[in-house]
Amino acid sequence: MDTLRRHSLMILVLGSLVVTLAMGLRHGFGLFLEPMSAELGWGRGVFAFALAIQNLLWGLAQPFAGAVADRYGAARVVVLGGALYALGLLFMGLSETALGMTLSAGVLIGLGLSGTTFSVVLGAVGRAVAPEKRSMAMGIVSAAGSFGQFAMLPGTLGLLEWLGWSAALLAMAAIGALLLPLGALLRDRPSPAAAGDLPLREALDEALGHRGFWLLCLGFFVCGFQVVFIGVHLPGYLYDNGIAVQVGSTVLALIGLFNIFGTYVTGWLGGRYSKSRLLSWLYLCRAGVITLFLMVPLSPASAYAFGIAMGLLWLSTVPLTNGIVASVFGVQHLSMLGGIVFLFHQLGSFMGVWLGGLLYDLQGDYDVVWKLAILLGVAAAALHWWINEAPVQRDARQRAGA
Repeated sequence: MDTLRRHSLMILVLGSLVVTLAMGLRHGFGLFLEPMSAELGWGRGVFAFALAIQNLLWGLAQPFAGAVADRYGAARVVVLGGALYALGLLFMGLSETALGMTLSAGVLIGLGLSGTTFSVVLGAVGRAVAPEKRSMAMGIVSAAGSFGQFAMLPGTLGLLEWLGWSAALLAMAAIGALLLPLGALLRDRPSPAAAGDLPLREALDEALGHRGFWLLCLGFFVCGFQVVFIGVHLPGYLYDNGIAVQVGSTVLALIGLFNIFGTYVTGWLGGRYSKSRLLSWLYLCRAGVITLFLMVPLSPASAYAFGIAMGLLWLSTVPLTNGIVASVFGVQHLSMLGGIVFLFHQLGSFMGVWLGGLLYDLQGDYDVVWKLAILLGVAAAALHWWINEAPVQRDARQRAGA
């Protein structure tokens, strides 16, 4: 028992460090929108499109990365993802054309993120801990991602002001290379095959035929739309309204800081109350917070309050969403099934960041996208209310693995 406990703790700690580093680096990208676009003569649409491609490829690659992690363990997936991530940051720092930006920030970093973030790491954690502790453990790892955002954003801004955007990205590439040794130490091993296990194809068919799985996917689309639009475009939105760029950085850091508490608490609550109902309330609260932010006069104080409120709701959806997948379908194919749900998150991310840049270039403001974020939040609250968290019932033939 002590050996199992030590193994679970090791997976939890290493997984938290991987997510801290991967998400901490990613959350600083919004700070580069204005200086890169201004110096290189781009509209904001070029930067936004590259990050939209990043989020899209992150999502498209995630089910495959998850399937490999389910089959062979998370270590090799994280190492490969870390290498692609570091290379993407390196080439992003050297980019001078729209194509170079898309290939580096979009393709390489998008693929790198698919191997170093939640679906792969939470799958490893879900297999390593006892079922009754799974929601809490996922909440801890998700909170680690928020800690990375809080801890690394000031450093990213400092590098940007000290070195300029190009050299700052090269320094971030060196930091990203730390993912390789961390991933190598993450010696997660899938559980041995058991009589009740399903082959990959049957597990996929089972999930795709489950109404709650599709509702979860559609709800996570909204999560991606909201958080990536805000994470990338909020600093520019504040800057356009006469608020210093340091305020935008501080707001993103506050989101990270308060999301540490939000994800931990929702992970704890998810082990005691209905995860789907908690998600409904989270999305409804997000819609309310965005509405209030747009209604009150904009100032540094209102921006800080928005960062605190959104932080409590930011990645709180992650442990609950992955917890539902584990509760309904089990943990054998958790990384792969969680990756499919996350694909929809990234489709929403693509739309949020791309529409933000496109409509800004066309209209000069973000008004339409803010309104969409509110309406989608209400829709997601309704969708999650009808999700059934009961484990699927499998017949004898399925339980035999036929």
